[in-house]
Amino acid sequence: QVQFVESGGGLVQPGGSLRLSCAASGFTFSNYAMNWYRQAPGKERELVASISNTGLRTNYADSVKGRFTISRDNAKNTVYLQMNSLKPDDTAVYYCKTYSYDTWGQGTQVTVSS
Repeated sequence: QVQFVESGGGLVQPGGSLRLSCAASGFTFSNYAMNWYRQAPGKERELVASISNTGLRTNYADSVKGRFTISRDNAKNTVYLQMNSLKPDDTAVYYCKTYSYDTWGQGTQVTVSS
């Protein structure tokens, strides 16, 4: 069955960096674009970044453009989100998912605070 396991979150000071990972299984990972989403307390879940199946095309929400980088390793069935220059507004639970399967992982908590 389709499964996503996110990891790498934690508590970081403003201006710091984190690298999130998402291990996918249960489908042919290299055939699908992948997305990172986040949900902050009391807010709707939002799309943060997307990457094509080959990794050649990426897109970002305006709020993270220039600070976050999405990448993937199809040999490891893993998608990454490198987050730099973190701000308190980046505090949220981060999830990965592909459009084609209606399955969510448990997410990984990112807290940006001094």
